[in-house]
Amino acid sequence: MSSKSVAVKAESLSQKDTWISIGIIGVLFFVFGFVSWINAILIPYFKIAFTLSNFDSYLVAFAFYISYLVMSVPAGYLLKAVGFKKGMMFGFFIMAVGAYIFIPAAIGRTYEVFLLGLFTLGTGLAVLQTAANPYVTILGPKDKAVQRISVMGIFNKGAGILAPIIFAAVVLRVGDTELFQQLETMGEMEKNAVLDELIQRVITPYAVVGTVLLSLGILVRFSPLPEIDTEHESVELAASNSSKTSILQFPHLILGAFAIFLHVGTQVIAIDTVIGYADSFGIGLMEAKVFPSYTLAFTIIGYLIGISLIPKVISQVNILRICTLLGTLFTLLILFTSGDVTLFGITTDVSIWFVVLLGLANSLVWAGIWPLALDGLGRFTKLGASIMIMGLCGNAIMPLIYGYLADLYDVRFAYWVLFPCYLYLVYYAVYGHKVRKWAFSV
Repeated sequence: MSSKSVAVKAESLSQKDTWISIGIIGVLFFVFGFVSWINAILIPYFKIAFTLSNFDSYLVAFAFYISYLVMSVPAGYLLKAVGFKKGMMFGFFIMAVGAYIFIPAAIGRTYEVFLLGLFTLGTGLAVLQTAANPYVTILGPKDKAVQRISVMGIFNKGAGILAPIIFAAVVLRVGDTELFQQLETMGEMEKNAVLDELIQRVITPYAVVGTVLLSLGILVRFSPLPEIDTEHESVELAASNSSKTSILQFPHLILGAFAIFLHVGTQVIAIDTVIGYADSFGIGLMEAKVFPSYTLAFTIIGYLIGISLIPKVISQVNILRICTLLGTLFTLLILFTSGDVTLFGITTDVSIWFVVLLGLANSLVWAGIWPLALDGLGRFTKLGASIMIMGLCGNAIMPLIYGYLADLYDVRFAYWVLFPCYLYLVYYAVYGHKVRKWAFSV
């Protein structure tokens, strides 16, 4: 029996089935978060192990997220052919292959093979996210979509808080700070031996991750997760879309995909650069490893605010406007404030804490954009979702721009890259999502 023959309309699901489905998708978002946000510590870790520049170290994020640009549209067609459920299974299997590639990469201490593994992990995630994001968007009332996506965000960012801490606990050693300082004084043979041992510490963790991903793919395939029908439109929606022959005829979707591109870029910069930024103030990796977790913790606080207030107190679109304005403000404060403050037992420059606070500003942007961009797509929903997921390549490109500016100028100046991004996000929140016709014909 094909997945299409058992597809059901989202509104026909019972409340129990809806919550079971949300719980299963929540587990998927936890996996997304764990695999994605571990890059925050892989970047400085690989920078040491392979003696990389800032630009080269951010190829970790590039290799991982450029797969979204390459694979998202094929993922959309895959989901159209096999359905959401089998698509998620294939996504997990592809991710498992990516995790296993880390083993030969570590044995040979070959950065390029690690990048291949990261690209493969990202490819699997592209398939999973192309399925999971529209699934949770349509799994319930439209005006509560931000609430559901915020719950998913808590799973995602909760995993992100744990990922660098667990990675550090499993891979880093108590004496590593001193060891890293001694590397520059070592002879070539001794240094290579130390770096070989350092990089081979990732073998066991990623062997375990690969096996877990393989198992999750099998479990999702045989889970009670229902197949949601997105192919059939209401009479009103069918009439509205009757003249539409191309996904490009939905301007609010295309503008939304570009908003996602910039949003995820700002988010990954806030999380993946904060350790390097802290290092510029003399805070080493062992102490700075907590900053990504703090950033993600503020993101979770934002999600909880959204769950509590939307839609009873404030609308989805207004909370999106507030978050984008906060991002603009915090960026300027990163660039123009200085002076030591002590928070959570750490004394450092105040601008670092504004990088951390970007987690709060970014929290409800993703959840705010998705329902606005997918509104009224009907039978174009799966392809529209793949276009949105293509926007995640912003995670690949924006950190490279940051790394280039950091090498050219300095790590604080490089945060200027965020400013135009937030200005565009403000535009989309205020006006862009309302555009239903291009000024030119498509």
